[in-house]
Amino acid sequence: MATEIDLPGLRQLLDRGGVQVIEVLPKHEHEEEHLPGAINIPLKSMNADAVSGLDRSRPTVVYCWDDI
Repeated sequence: MATEIDLPGLRQLLDRGGVQVIEVLPKHEHEEEHLPGAINIPLKSMNADAVSGLDRSRPTVVYCWDDI
């Protein structure tokens, strides 16, 4: 089930550990700058195979930055 999270909530999850952070940025943008420890799965590549290695028992935060 998807739940929206704000920055303080993300910080709490990160402090507790065990959270998976997925950045859906294109690969070249992820290589330029990304959140420490984030896993890159570009949105256009998001499919069952791309997410098969994720741990379904851990919380997962999906993140994308858009400066438009």
